[in-house]
Amino acid sequence: MVTVILGAQWGDEGKGKIVDYLSESADVVCRYQGGANAGHTIIENGRKFVLHLLPAGILRPNTVCAIGGGVVVDPAALLSEIEQLEAAGIDLSGRLLVSHQAHLIMPYHKLLDSIHESQGERVKIGTTGRGIGPAYVDKVARVGIRIVDLLDRDLLRKKIRANVEEKNRLLSKVYSAQEMDVEAIVEEYVAFDQRIDPYVKDVSVLLEETIRDGKNVILEGAQGTLLDVDMGTYPFVTSSNPTAGGACTGLGLGPRRIDRVIGIVKAYTTRVGEGPFPTEITDGEEQTKLREKGDEYGATTGRPRRCGWFDGVAARYAARVNSVDSWAVTKLDILTGMSKLRVCTSYTDGTRSYKNFPSDSRILGTIEPVYEELPGWEESLDGATSWKDFPRAAQNYLKYIEEFTGVPISIVSVGASREQTIVLR
Repeated sequence: MVTVILGAQWGDEGKGKIVDYLSESADVVCRYQGGANAGHTIIENGRKFVLHLLPAGILRPNTVCAIGGGVVVDPAALLSEIEQLEAAGIDLSGRLLVSHQAHLIMPYHKLLDSIHESQGERVKIGTTGRGIGPAYVDKVARVGIRIVDLLDRDLLRKKIRANVEEKNRLLSKVYSAQEMDVEAIVEEYVAFDQRIDPYVKDVSVLLEETIRDGKNVILEGAQGTLLDVDMGTYPFVTSSNPTAGGACTGLGLGPRRIDRVIGIVKAYTTRVGEGPFPTEITDGEEQTKLREKGDEYGATTGRPRRCGWFDGVAARYAARVNSVDSWAVTKLDILTGMSKLRVCTSYTDGTRSYKNFPSDSRILGTIEPVYEELPGWEESLDGATSWKDFPRAAQNYLKYIEEFTGVPISIVSVGASREQTIVLR
């Protein structure tokens, strides 16, 4: 069984917890795109782990985890995560693999990322400044440095020197910034090669062999559908494809190998950074209350997340472009105590109604949501272990999401720990 688990909103849906939960029965978990700008928070036996590059299945002692070729790898971030897990007593021997096709984030990528975001004439995207976008730019421009390049020291030095010299001309002549030390960067990445070599693997071959043996595989996405560079709210997007198609291209896996797609949605909606957000709560006090109750702060940056009501139009769009088979709904417990809940069923600009998600961010930034109101509940969900433990209003809320989106709910999360996960189907 090959399962894709992806975010169906603007990221931060709680994918890490769901991947961690389901990876108990997975033989292999593969991350297929993004970089260290992602953050998956997992609570394991009372310990909190925040993962940025490593797949969320890494906390399961019998699960092999792989970083695919669609990921851009920051050496410092990767080594830091490895060291943190090893210090926590987690054995990674033979369980962590990195694709030889993955591209490396270089120091000049981070510098250019921060410069671009600070330019007054540019549209502010709200990036994390971790060099993700510039690394993907070099990848598409065919001048990127890949893991496989580390195997040939002479070629590595030649490619790094050529890139740094080009970037230095850009830094000095266009941005009036200080040039970078070519030789220092070369030595840094030669040293990284010595540490990463034991983990390098052809992930596409690994997946093919695993699937042929009839084992269980989870393909893990970062960010969310509405941040997809093609399908998202462009230009306020990430630089890769978090959608289901990205799992194939990011891992060297044929689309017919995928058996099911699970979309992760919060019981409400959040967004980090700039860009349109139709269901954002405009009442500052109400938004702050929801943010604090849900601890809505970025796992990677700590930035406060913008909070809003559940967007059914966006969810239905995500279901379509990903062929979502079922939803995993997270943070249902956070809605406890709200007298009324809202689900967006369409948008309007005052004269026209939008039943489908607009592709133009300018339109998305000016339209107003049309809501269906549903009653809330006061009962705590802390002790819920099955559907019958949910208050009637919570059951009706979930049923409404199912009916409106046309997608059944298979998992509901009512807390941060593994035990607070309820499998319905």
